[in-house]
Amino acid sequence: MPEMLFSGIKTLKGVGSAKAEKYEKLGVKSVYGLICHFPKNYLNFHCNVPVCDAVVNEYNCFRLKIKSKSVPQVTRNNNMIYKSVATDGIDDITITIFNSEYSFRCLKVGHVYYMYGKVTENLFGKEIISPVYIDAGEKNFIQPIYKLTQGLTVNILRKDVKQALSIMKNEPFETLSENIRHKYNLRPLMWSFENIHFPESEISAEEAKRRLAFDELLELQLGMLIMKKRAKAHTAFKMDESVKISDFVRGLPFELTNDQKKASFEIIKDLCRDVPMNRLLQGDVGSGKTAVAAIACCFSARNGVQSALMAPTEILAVQHYKTLSSFLEPFGIKVCLLTGSVSHKEKIELYRKIADGEYDVIVGTHAIIQKDVEYKSLGLVITDEQHRFGVAQRAALAEKGNTPHKLVMSATPIPRTLALIIYGDLDISIIAQLPKGRKPVLTYAVYGDKMRVRAFNFVRERIKEGRQAYVVCPMIEESESELFAVKSYAENAVKKDLKGCTTELLHGKMKPAEKDKVMQDFREGKIDVLICTTVVEVGVDVPNAAVIVIENAERFGLSQIHQLRGRVGRGQFESTCILIASSKNEECLQRMKIISSTNDGFKISEEDLKMRGPGDFFGNAQHGLPPMKIADISCSNELMNMARECATEIIEDDPLLEKPCNTSLKMDVIRLFDKDIIG
Repeated sequence: MPEMLFSGIKTLKGVGSAKAEKYEKLGVKSVYGLICHFPKNYLNFHCNVPVCDAVVNEYNCFRLKIKSKSVPQVTRNNNMIYKSVATDGIDDITITIFNSEYSFRCLKVGHVYYMYGKVTENLFGKEIISPVYIDAGEKNFIQPIYKLTQGLTVNILRKDVKQALSIMKNEPFETLSENIRHKYNLRPLMWSFENIHFPESEISAEEAKRRLAFDELLELQLGMLIMKKRAKAHTAFKMDESVKISDFVRGLPFELTNDQKKASFEIIKDLCRDVPMNRLLQGDVGSGKTAVAAIACCFSARNGVQSALMAPTEILAVQHYKTLSSFLEPFGIKVCLLTGSVSHKEKIELYRKIADGEYDVIVGTHAIIQKDVEYKSLGLVITDEQHRFGVAQRAALAEKGNTPHKLVMSATPIPRTLALIIYGDLDISIIAQLPKGRKPVLTYAVYGDKMRVRAFNFVRERIKEGRQAYVVCPMIEESESELFAVKSYAENAVKKDLKGCTTELLHGKMKPAEKDKVMQDFREGKIDVLICTTVVEVGVDVPNAAVIVIENAERFGLSQIHQLRGRVGRGQFESTCILIASSKNEECLQRMKIISSTNDGFKISEEDLKMRGPGDFFGNAQHGLPPMKIADISCSNELMNMARECATEIIEDDPLLEKPCNTSLKMDVIRLFDKDIIG
């Protein structure tokens, strides 16, 4: 592999420790890392106008000759202002640059440049502020625009990228064979890197992006296939299919749906194989995934094997513990709860009992994967809402056993395209049916103060009937934003919208014990209205809650709103979701129409993916995907299918990418997953 290309960023001339620190803020640590810092957009300097036609307070592009440069000025705040005067041959314009001596120094009197920037106007004429510019002799008129940080200008970054590309030219390498490039109609790697940064044309930029996106999707698929193959090693926990659990299923307080029965059958069949199960149990809000997990735990316990269920929050862990205990303990299956808030003394005792095998099912948060926790016979590992953990934490729990079976549960309906990517190493079971008796939640979007008043009148009426309500806000602290902050919102609500109602706050910055107390009070009916953030998004079950109001609804993804909506409609009462939006633009209206027209989480997730893309699909949650720099998962179905086909062919020929022709590809797979998944 090329040495200089993969050396530290300080290898580049002009990049010292100070500049290297700035690059590190952008996630750039090596020369190759800088080449992979792709443009977020482009400027086409062909599209220039005369100074007289410039639109004031808008961005304009000019062809200008520098006439003179003024002495730099220092402001009261010690900021530097650099000014030059330029002309298009007819009219003059002032160039003003703030705090960048380098950009000012690069401008030469008498030289001609193409410049792009915001134009203002004062008594002295037109002025262009901190323009992006290129020399008029530059061959590439389409120039990259990058994500920047303070102290790194676009001109500095372009200069360093050109230097990095010249190093790669001297140390060329290619990740794909000529046969693969020909089969999938892909450009060479070096050409693609050059044309993603400095494209010869708009078509060249698209072709470069296609090649680099293919590489990224291929590396993702290769990593997932390798993990899937490694997961097929022999397990120490092949279970006995003759073990009966029909009495347990009959003892459940409800009849299983056909989807639940099918998923349970698939799981038990997997548990009886000599390779570890790797399965995703995907179901909409309230579809009954926990009951299926309980069946798996029961079957494992009767096979003499321990199960562990890891939930992303303490609230959800406690709820799982209570549900599983109520199902399992009447049948002699012992369940314990292990979370961060358990006292040290209690933890020591729990550790001993878990290690001795006194508990069959261990439920908890990240606490169950701590190094002090040892299991006697951990044969089934269940992670709930796994997209919040990421690949590493799922692996850490699995390592607690001797190649245990793995079940991943998700209440976030994920489009099949995205599910195959995020859970590419898993088989998938889907529960699409809702249990009998579950009524769809009526959903309404409202706009404006008048409708808002009516919405809260409705909330108060439901509370008078004995029901409870959630009010969800998108922020915790007050800020300059117009978004409702949950703390100040709660203070105002008790005086106005929710006057006379018993209210309480719930947000992620509260201590676990505080959150537990609030949720317990809400479950027991001591609180009429829970004013909260999205901490209640997943899994919280209060059957008496029949109304949820979501403030600033336009700020949430459709899938996130659907998850929040699932907090109501869990009991016998007709339930309502009210979306209060502060915007009536076309996109907002379209999104509110979609969420109001269906309760089908899978249909909603497809629309959400189209509108938001995978980066925002899960909100701020960690969905476990390696970061994509250039591939757009939501819009790259054709490219994704090609990458999957190519990855399958490569792995069939070279399962661990050990052949010399795959060395570069192997290194990129390792870099993408940020760890040696190939080992």
